[in-house]
Amino acid sequence: MDRIKVGLLGFGTIGTGVVRVFEQNSALIAQRLGKQLELVKIADLDISTDRGIAPPEGSLTTDVEEVISNPEIDVVVELIGGYEPAKSFILKAMANGKHIVTANKALMAVHGEEILAAAQQHGVEVMFEAAVAGGIPIITAIKENLGANRFRSVLGILNGTCNFILTKMTDAGEDFAPVLKEAQDLGYAEADPTFDIEGVDTAHKIALLASLCFGTRVDFDQVYVEGVTHISAIDIQFAKQMGYKIKLLAIGKNHGNQIEVRVHPTMIPASYQLSEVDGVFNAVRLSGDFLGPAMLYGSGAGMDATASAVMGDVIAIARDIAADAAGRTPIMGYCMGQIADLPIKPMSDIHSHYYLRFTTVDRPGVLAQISSLLGKYNISIQSMLQPERHAADSVPIVLMTHEACEADITRALGEIDQLEIVQQPTRLIRVENELD
Repeated sequence: MDRIKVGLLGFGTIGTGVVRVFEQNSALIAQRLGKQLELVKIADLDISTDRGIAPPEGSLTTDVEEVISNPEIDVVVELIGGYEPAKSFILKAMANGKHIVTANKALMAVHGEEILAAAQQHGVEVMFEAAVAGGIPIITAIKENLGANRFRSVLGILNGTCNFILTKMTDAGEDFAPVLKEAQDLGYAEADPTFDIEGVDTAHKIALLASLCFGTRVDFDQVYVEGVTHISAIDIQFAKQMGYKIKLLAIGKNHGNQIEVRVHPTMIPASYQLSEVDGVFNAVRLSGDFLGPAMLYGSGAGMDATASAVMGDVIAIARDIAADAAGRTPIMGYCMGQIADLPIKPMSDIHSHYYLRFTTVDRPGVLAQISSLLGKYNISIQSMLQPERHAADSVPIVLMTHEACEADITRALGEIDQLEIVQQPTRLIRVENELD
């Protein structure tokens, strides 16, 4: 087979990037692959808008069947996004013997098991490098290059919108709302940014990474998700004074008989590499038993970076087709019969350090009352800031705790926030002090 033929579902931003790669680098890809990749069909509801590129003559269609049921096409690239109709299109394409490349993290995180079962049934490959961290080749690294390692943890800054917002708030001292508006004006945030700022996009990605690293199924509904909308400039300033930065961190940890999979704003020591990942960039930090710690960093989104990841998957599948070796690498990095069902540790059971900001009346004995209730639940104070009052009748008290259990923190704050001396709900941010 001298030519391996590709069909594309979705001609939006990323689809346009994929067509650009075909337009500009086809000769280079052929040199590396030893075969010619040919883009033969592009299906989209809108085929009249000028994308600034010239797709192959006769390739545009509004009929998805011309891609998923075309007997000439070997690989279908799905860039529609969302659950439906993307899932139905992928399942039908696989039933027709097509290999799949997708950038659809939501679909893979929520319906991945169904898709993987269908891929096994029909003897086709599914690759999704572009679904996590854009152009950073993290999935290939986990499945192949680092496949000899038992991973202890995977931590990630996986959403460029949130990272841009928190970076700008840190550098400029601004609050959330105006920085979000700036991110929208610059095109870094959608008109409806809910999936980004509420942490859902990041949660889809860490669900996939945890599955790949720990060889287990992750029920997305059990992933704890907390966004960045409540982070204020004052918390960022206090974090800076204490030697930390605040990031929306995706966290996966392997405890042997159970795992942690969670997403929330997290304070990281400013001296750590992860804290230096700013702007719209992404990073993933892995820790393996033989590898030790390693971090991959790069563009986590955007037309070109994501198109690069998509085409890397297309080339990998094309190599397997050429070698008659489809299915050479298990889709999730583990053979299907070896994927475990490790439970996700409930948030109430996790242990962490905690940043706590209390807003209290300015009178003697306030700190003693708070400390007493923290001590009642075995929570000890590591350090404290007591800045000047911010209002005529109130003062912030900022504490950093030693490691404590989330359930104890929740019970203690439930009592503290009922005290007459406390004027606002306590602000809590978890802290990652000890990266293995």
